[in-house]
Amino acid sequence: MIRQTLARSAFGIAALAAIAGGYTYLQKEVITPGYAATAPVVASASPVAVASPTDFSSIVDQYGPAVVNISVTARAQRTSAQSGASIDPDDPLAQFFKRFGPQFQGPQAQQPQLVRGLGSGFIVSPDGVILTNAHVVDNATEVTVKLTDRREFKAKVLGSDPQTDIAVIKIDAKDLPTVRLGDPARVRVGEPVVAIGSPYGFENTVTAGIVSAKSRSLPDDTYVPFIQTDVAVNPGNSGGPLFNQRGEVIGINSQIYSQTGGYQGLSFAIPINVASKVEEQLLAHGKVTRGRLGISVQEVNQALAQSFNLPKPTGALVNSVEPDGPAAKAGLKPGDVIVQLGNDVIDHSGDLPEHVADIKPGTETQLKVIRKGEPLTLSVKVGTSKDSAVAQKANLNDASGKLGLAVRPLTPNEKRDSGIEGGLVVEDVAGPAARVGIQPGDVILSLNGTPISSADQLKTLVSKSGKQVALLVQRDDARIFIPLDLG
Repeated sequence: MIRQTLARSAFGIAALAAIAGGYTYLQKEVITPGYAATAPVVASASPVAVASPTDFSSIVDQYGPAVVNISVTARAQRTSAQSGASIDPDDPLAQFFKRFGPQFQGPQAQQPQLVRGLGSGFIVSPDGVILTNAHVVDNATEVTVKLTDRREFKAKVLGSDPQTDIAVIKIDAKDLPTVRLGDPARVRVGEPVVAIGSPYGFENTVTAGIVSAKSRSLPDDTYVPFIQTDVAVNPGNSGGPLFNQRGEVIGINSQIYSQTGGYQGLSFAIPINVASKVEEQLLAHGKVTRGRLGISVQEVNQALAQSFNLPKPTGALVNSVEPDGPAAKAGLKPGDVIVQLGNDVIDHSGDLPEHVADIKPGTETQLKVIRKGEPLTLSVKVGTSKDSAVAQKANLNDASGKLGLAVRPLTPNEKRDSGIEGGLVVEDVAGPAARVGIQPGDVILSLNGTPISSADQLKTLVSKSGKQVALLVQRDDARIFIPLDLG
């Protein structure tokens, strides 16, 4: 029987993290918190752009009243902590990012089924429409919104979208102050930004920093191109706005990277254009409909680019195609590298799911791919996304090494139980193959896009291959291309 090796404990950790404050560790190395301070500028012979301290006080005065504090009473979820389950800290799936709010207090003795939490939000319509994070109002039985003028209102959750972590709530009020929305496409790495929220329940707290990066893809998210900043955000900041220096909201603070459970210089915001599209659909239909291809993709690094005969590392490498899905019907195959969807150029794998999600289901569009070094254009009819991924982004082990595997064909029982028709089961692995993460029980499906059916065929293909090869490996239900350097 093929050994089942992928851990499933991340869900238990997520629930545990919610009760404990909403964080898990990502790695063992200590990361020193960073903050962008203005350094002295040395005179130069050529003109240079000089950064100066930014005063956000006018932005806070004008738009601070539109930022709200959200208190939630929610149904408690049974967690692995409550059932006594233990989590292996070395489990790789235990290192996933987890959402960082609300700041939950433990269940009370008299009401063991309820927990209470805090979050933030901001008003986008004078009649009381508010944007926040979906995880702030998850399972809410009561939502209370408090304004800066100390008025409090009971709020109704109009809709939420866990996939983007966006929720729309509404209070019964008129002539409320609102924020002004910006364009995340104009955001520049290094520009100043400011956040307003309620960290640890401290209402209307203002913190500032800079944009650290754009279009970040996080392991537990499907397609949101996060804005990374070094703004200090903590539990309770969830759902609060991220402003640029023009006073425009460019994002919603949603996640952090932390080893301690608090600020460590890496925070992530959902771009406001993503949130606005979700808001529009939730208000109109009460749900969100997205386009879907039915594929899983991964990033192309230098080793994979050489393996697939690409001029440079670019595009989204297809490592799995759902049977009878839109992509399969269009003729897309594992090993294809998608470089353009319609008019959108796909430079990174994280670009693809976002663009697919924006396409109306039923729309026919063009996919430009590279297959075995040759360009190819396919016509695909975009399907409707399920609750799961639009086009999942798989994690990749970037290590490389020489091929060193002991393999055998699948038995009839293994084929029946796993649903895999061909491929070779890894019985033993050592040296370079082990270092790139291949394990006994994995199934080698293809080499450089060619399906593998026997050990002799694998040896033949390796002997005819160039310096780089890419193995398509299946482990449980996950598939991923792993590059190896044959020297």
